[in-house]
Amino acid sequence: MAGGLFKTSSMSLRTKLLHPVGLSLYNTSHGFHEEEVKKKLQQFPGGSIDLEKKDDGIGILTLNNPSKKNAFSGAMILQLLEKVIELENWTEGKGLIVRGAKNTFSSGSDLNAVKALGTPEDGMALCMFMQNTLTRFMRLPLISVALIQGWALGGGAEFLTACDFRLMTKDSQIRFVHKEMGIIPSWGGATRLVKIIGSRQALKVLSGALKLDSQKALNLGMVEEVLQSSDENECLEEAQEWLKQFVQGPPEVIRALKKCVSAGKELCLEEALQTERDLLGTLWGGPANLEAIARKGRFCK
Repeated sequence: MAGGLFKTSSMSLRTKLLHPVGLSLYNTSHGFHEEEVKKKLQQFPGGSIDLEKKDDGIGILTLNNPSKKNAFSGAMILQLLEKVIELENWTEGKGLIVRGAKNTFSSGSDLNAVKALGTPEDGMALCMFMQNTLTRFMRLPLISVALIQGWALGGGAEFLTACDFRLMTKDSQIRFVHKEMGIIPSWGGATRLVKIIGSRQALKVLSGALKLDSQKALNLGMVEEVLQSSDENECLEEAQEWLKQFVQGPPEVIRALKKCVSAGKELCLEEALQTERDLLGTLWGGPANLEAIARKGRFCK
């Protein structure tokens, strides 16, 4: 019986990784009612989530609420889900940069919304909504990088853990401030942080509410590089150049690679191998494969 349940759950996850559009962690069977949560979040306007999809297959997602240091309003939380759905359907996409407007990544949740959604039921509903959204974001078949300028606090720190990579400017800081607020991370940030830096370091970072400057974050393995520039436009150019080295090639190949790695991270060995097999079947003998074979010998030059 237990084995059957595990197999069903595993197969469901494998389906989500291969065909991610519209599939979430929570539904009504978990006591989650998405439309009710949306109605509550609509009461807290302000800011926007902006998406630019470029011809080279790199998207730029901007958290835009600078008057509140890019804190997530209810409207922004709803827009984030809309942008994730749009990205799920962007078949030409290969990479994504997430950044905040005006040299700040994000200060987390808008406190007006936090105060108004004050019951345990409200907290769990928002938790499930954001875990749904950021898990779908994490599973996007795009190679994503968070461009961290200024502060990344609370929910902002959680969001950057959903990206594949992180780049920081020299004077920026990451801080999981949840303990100081009398809670724990609720958008999946603690779980993802463990996978990024390991359980021992994650426990230190979370329980100490540590301020991670760029050098500390680099030493922990939290970020890939510290950028040379702190100028808003120049560091965005740096981040795009950094990302381009990983997204060169046909979209179908880059997207399959991301799905393959996601499967290896989330599935058991047998299911991950089967996913790798199925993804290979979409590429073997295809245009990119045949063109590469015709260029034989170039790999050794």
